[in-house]
Amino acid sequence: MTALDLSSPVAVVGTGTMGQGIAQVALVAGHPVRLYDAVPGRAEAAAEAIGARLDRLVAKDRLTAAERDAARDRLTPAAELTGLADCALVVEAVLERLDVKQQLFRDLEEVVTDDCLLATNTSSLSVTAIGGALGNPGRFVGLHFFNPAPLLPLVEVVSGFATDVTSATRAYETARSWGKTPVACADTPGFIVNRIARPFYAEAFAVYEAQAADPATIDAVLRECGGFRMGAFELTDLIGQDVNESVTHSVWQSFFQDVRFTPSLAQRRLVESGRHGRKSGHGWYDYAEGAERPEPHTADKERPPAHVTVEGDLGPAADLLPMLREAGIQVREDDEDNGTRLVLPGGGQLALADGQTSVEFRDVVYFDLALDYRKATRIALSASQDTSSRTLAEAIGLFQALGKDVSVIGDVPGMIVARTVARIVDLAHDAVAKGVATEEDIDTAMLQGVNYPLGPFEWSRRLGRGWAYDLLDDLHLRDPSGRYAPSLALYRHAYATDKRESTP
Repeated sequence: MTALDLSSPVAVVGTGTMGQGIAQVALVAGHPVRLYDAVPGRAEAAAEAIGARLDRLVAKDRLTAAERDAARDRLTPAAELTGLADCALVVEAVLERLDVKQQLFRDLEEVVTDDCLLATNTSSLSVTAIGGALGNPGRFVGLHFFNPAPLLPLVEVVSGFATDVTSATRAYETARSWGKTPVACADTPGFIVNRIARPFYAEAFAVYEAQAADPATIDAVLRECGGFRMGAFELTDLIGQDVNESVTHSVWQSFFQDVRFTPSLAQRRLVESGRHGRKSGHGWYDYAEGAERPEPHTADKERPPAHVTVEGDLGPAADLLPMLREAGIQVREDDEDNGTRLVLPGGGQLALADGQTSVEFRDVVYFDLALDYRKATRIALSASQDTSSRTLAEAIGLFQALGKDVSVIGDVPGMIVARTVARIVDLAHDAVAKGVATEEDIDTAMLQGVNYPLGPFEWSRRLGRGWAYDLLDDLHLRDPSGRYAPSLALYRHAYATDKRESTP
């Protein structure tokens, strides 16, 4: 099944920000586009707004004047749904209410031809439930664009329970012909991105709720150590706290209140207070004119240790060893495999976050996972009240000698980046095992939908087969609520290689 021919009219119902964006994408691709909105005058106003955006594209040399004029000629507001009768595709972008969407598609089914493809841009409702109102749900799909639709490349092509393969394929190929990057997924709460991205927000909020670090410090560690484009607090302020919290709550409810998706009470209180982020002038941060942005906690300068002794394999942190040597810190090797840590001159130990806590051991400082230890500009450390001041000072000085800013946070298992990445990897493996999407499509979705530095499966390969499972298993022992219980899919992934290697 091929993409729709460019001569085929495409309709967009609902002319808000998303509707206008989707219409612009189809229009610039070359289709005749019809705009419809139930509120009189809105379709005409949307057509004018899209025309103004086309003017800006011409000013930026992204469109010629002739292409703009031709596109304007192809754009037509429709006063009634009957004006969409000859369209080959209708994309809905109206209010996120199941009853409203179902009624709209029932009405559309009375108007369009039998071979017209019907699509919803819903981000939080079940595609299956919306399509269940149709006489022919086989031609109904989800086409989930990301805002702003003209700029962001990802489109999730969602197959409901009754969606025909031919309809999903045609929608997929059409999105690709529009210059988008489509990914195919089953109809699951949150689809791909909003399902797998939940821990990015949830773990940052959990560290904050545990009073282990403030928002500015957590955001800085996620950016400067984890490699994420933005931290969770600044990103949710940009999205809108009410919007982000609503999506989280919807996914949680749709999974029958699965503890892995439990919303944050701290975010709920923020929403209740009316602090919705940038759009309201205040969220986690204050956006009033002249307001100062809080700085992340950064440790004072400490003297670096003259030497360290490495015991065992540092795994994902192995790059630290040549970096230490380059910084003039002597690295001694311990022939006995007593663990995976660095022993500092004072006898204290420095270990990569593993889901355990510093208070459980005699004198241990944990350091967080980094996307790239050479490129990272900040490292988080955690210590307990029992950690000696000398050990903490030596740990701080060690990373400062590598040119890093150091943030010391509370003694939370898994720290910030490590627990976040482990949970994202787990949800990704679980999604593949349950037929939501392929590994390739999940990596593509997270890279292009939310700008992650790596896809979950690429991250999993870099970190090692058992890394995420072992960390979450340790976290689960310390928080047996089920939030951190590794999925069966991650368990199978962690032990598959060992089993094959032990087979005669």
